[in-house]
Amino acid sequence: MGYKVAVVGATGNVGRELLDILAERAFPADEVVALASRRSQGTEISYGDKTLKAKTLDTYDFSDVDLVLMSAGGDISKEWAPKIAAQGAIVIDNSSAWRYDQDVPLVVPEVNADAVREMKKGIIANPNCSTAQLVVALKPLHDHATIKRVVVATYQSVSGAGKDGMDELDRQTKALYSLQDVQEKKFPKRIAFNLIPQIDVFMEDGFTKEEWKMMAETKKILDPKIKLTATCVRVPVFIGHSEAVNVEFEKPISAEEAQAILRSAPGVMVIDKREPGGYITPHEAAGEDATYISRIREDITVENGLSFWCVSDNLRKGAALNAIQIAEALVNRGLLNSKKQAA
Repeated sequence: MGYKVAVVGATGNVGRELLDILAERAFPADEVVALASRRSQGTEISYGDKTLKAKTLDTYDFSDVDLVLMSAGGDISKEWAPKIAAQGAIVIDNSSAWRYDQDVPLVVPEVNADAVREMKKGIIANPNCSTAQLVVALKPLHDHATIKRVVVATYQSVSGAGKDGMDELDRQTKALYSLQDVQEKKFPKRIAFNLIPQIDVFMEDGFTKEEWKMMAETKKILDPKIKLTATCVRVPVFIGHSEAVNVEFEKPISAEEAQAILRSAPGVMVIDKREPGGYITPHEAAGEDATYISRIREDITVENGLSFWCVSDNLRKGAALNAIQIAEALVNRGLLNSKKQAA
């Protein structure tokens, strides 16, 4: 007997991706429910070869639901995740609302799948999209040579800002081609044919919230001793986050060793030919599950240093796929119970 699964925020970019991946990976669900806001009630969403109609979150009874995948923003998660968990469902949340709660595991299954056992509130957090792909790449290298410091610059697609971000890039691009005025609504500056070195709000120390998230989440998921500094940049790409990563290790590690280690690491695909086009771009990573690593090379300016290029589909590994991998980790460890079966 399978599980009853609810997807909250089912009409959004990540919500739709969650439903697609649930079907693709044949997650053992007997019933899947799509939930959204009142204004999206009745919206039709595909789930495999079925069509679901969105139901309203604030009137839904979760008493017979086993698993809830939430992707509806931090405010909704703060309000609803504890209520849902109190009714006996496990909540996997994609917002930032619970990531820094010490009683809520922050999980990337290729890195720390066993952390699901530490769940105390019935809630498990999905990390920030830029963090998820980074720690998948760092984990096997850290195990081999122990990371001291990471410097990362991100090149993050507009889908990381939701449907509004994608619509703005599309709208501005069309306006520029037709010689019309460009309007800025979602982003603080024009995104079409431009770069914006700000994602989320600025903090007192000059870093943005997105940059702080990468620092804090990498420490929680991988190792609190790792020092990390980030510069996060929004780029005019629809899907796929890219990262230029520089790592300093405690122990020696060559580019050849790093290639071999990463080639055998879970969730990683190495595409690294030192020739024109011998690397992965976000265009090629879109729709794929892997975290792609290219341009692995030794950094001669520091002892035991490496640099590499890291690309992943932020809607998949950065959000929906990771959440469903967490759900699979719960099933594999016998931590997700079916209420129907129990009855």
